[in-house]
Formats: sequence, C-alpha cells, structure tokens
Amino acid sequence: MSGATKPLRGRSILVVEDEYFIADEIVEALEEAGATVVGPLPSAAAALKAAEGDEGLDGALLDVNLRGEMVWPVVEVLKDRGVPMVLATGYDSGMIPPAYAHLIRCEKPVEANVVVRALARALSKADPPG
Repeated sequence: MSGATKPLRGRSILVVEDEYFIADEIVEALEEAGATVVGPLPSAAAALKAAEGDEGLDGALLDVNLRGEMVWPVVEVLKDRGVPMVLATGYDSGMIPPAYAHLIRCEKPVEANVVVRALARALSKADPPG
C-alpha cells in the first residue's frame, strides 16, 4: 500500500481473535494498512488485561466469542476508555446486547480488507473534525 492508502497509519489496534489463521491474516492486513498491532490475543482474560493496561489503544477488533467466552467485559472497558471498536462475529445482530448494537459489526467469515475498512470507519467516527 502506498502512503496515501494506509488508512491506519500510526494507529495502535488491539486484535482479539482466537482462530490463529484468521488472526494472522488480519494482523498482516492491519500492518499493511499502517497499524501497529497489539496482539493478536486469543482469550478474554488476555484481552481484558490489554484493555485495562497502559498501552495507548486507538482502536480494537474483537471476536465476540472466544472459545465459548463472550468478549463483553473487554467491550465495556474499551468503551469506558473511549476506544473505537469493531466486532467480528458469526452471530446475527439480535445476539449483540442492545448497549453494543451501535458498534460496527463484521460478519464472519470476514475478509481482512473488510476489517481494515471497518476499523478506518470506526476511527474516523471517533476522530474530532478538523
């Protein structure tokens, strides 16, 4: 990608995904888009530790179901910190708690370039104009 097409240049993105090959593909696409990736983290416990940590996070991609464990505690911490998020899930929108229904959702199986665009969109919504 050229400099003009690196929509995540300089952004620190938390990736929470428990499927290795999906995580690897997403990390590669995010790095090509200019992001610094935190993770990928395969569990809610590891993600919660990162979300609560001192790491400056600009955005996050969160798999909703991590080996049977839901990611909602991580979403809550990131929401409180003002970190824009994108959810990756095979669930339909009715399975997303109403408090998180406004979050951008990528349906699995998701292509890495779709994730990059969704994160760029979430970050642009969070950035103040000007």
